[in-house]
Amino acid sequence: MKAKTRILRLLVTAAMLIGGFLLCRGIYLLFDQVMNGFVVDWFEENYILREWKETGNGTGYYYRSIRWWKVKRLLLQAFIAAVLLWVLTVRLISILYAARQERKALRTAGQMIGDYMRHDREATEVFPGEYVEISVQMAEIKASIQRHEQILKEESGRKNDLITYLAHDLKTPLTSVVGYLSLLEEAPELPEQQRAKYVHTALEKALQLERLINEFFEITRYNLQQIVLEKEAVNLPFLLVQMTDEFYPLLSAHGNTIKLGPVGQGVSEEDIMVYGDGEKLARVFHNILKNAIAYSYPNTEIGVDCGLAGDRAWIRFSNRGRTIPRQKLDSIFEKFFRLDDARNTNTGGAGLGLAIAREIVVLHGGAIAADSENEVTTFTVELPSYESEIHSRG
Repeated sequence: MKAKTRILRLLVTAAMLIGGFLLCRGIYLLFDQVMNGFVVDWFEENYILREWKETGNGTGYYYRSIRWWKVKRLLLQAFIAAVLLWVLTVRLISILYAARQERKALRTAGQMIGDYMRHDREATEVFPGEYVEISVQMAEIKASIQRHEQILKEESGRKNDLITYLAHDLKTPLTSVVGYLSLLEEAPELPEQQRAKYVHTALEKALQLERLINEFFEITRYNLQQIVLEKEAVNLPFLLVQMTDEFYPLLSAHGNTIKLGPVGQGVSEEDIMVYGDGEKLARVFHNILKNAIAYSYPNTEIGVDCGLAGDRAWIRFSNRGRTIPRQKLDSIFEKFFRLDDARNTNTGGAGLGLAIAREIVVLHGGAIAADSENEVTTFTVELPSYESEIHSRG
């Protein structure tokens, strides 16, 4: 292809030379012959010097001589004009040719890209050698698109499975509630102890039904929500103390306690500040704590501490429970992912809590990670400190 292009350029150059010669010849014939010797008359008038020389006896003749200095100036001007015209002509033709070749190359590349993206073929089979850079980039883009599609497919599959399970599980507690309430209505003479037992069971099933319905609402809210941050100065130790107080009923029901660790050495509680949305960060910590309680052993302690490391503030949550396998730990922040696949347990929800937590943390410019070994699971959240955030904002 390169050899063809080179030959084509030589042919274009030759055509330009021949065309330039013919054009000059045509202009000369136009002025010199068609216009009755106009060029000769003009040349004689401006560049020929006529002098009368006497030979004696009142006779003489006209002597003609060329004004060479004027001819030289004319030739120089003509040469400069010719060079400029030549340069402009070549430049114009090269621009037009390059534009045409570029359009052709773009069309060709577009066709190859379309062919590559539509069909399951290797990049080397579609793109020739001169398109190697495009082939490499398109292979990366196609692989990225395929990975994204696979993630969305898996996410959609988990969501559909979850909704199917929820729809099925709604029937069991609802049937129990209706059954026990029907017994209470149909047999008003039941002993008080048995009546209290039926009421307690119906209440438990109604609470289970409420939890399942809340999972449905959580899925709907996630699909419709758009997280918008309203930032302000937030004191992390104070926020964590508030969170632990709010979790007291849930902790008591599970037999857990929270131990707030001391801040880092040489750092006071007032120093651990972030510039963020306090309400959204509270939701992050709420989701992590709820997860820690759900998957911790009963009557164990949940550790919560925070500190500063350079220009980052960190918050750590740790609980004792079953070690999370590495393959599940890698997916723990994905949407609709549940650690416990058994629907008859009370652990987990719609599989959105940690996914929402990650989104909020990332929007704050932070990071969240999980680690699990030796029956200890730790969640670590990192956020830009207040000082670094204000400094970066100018």
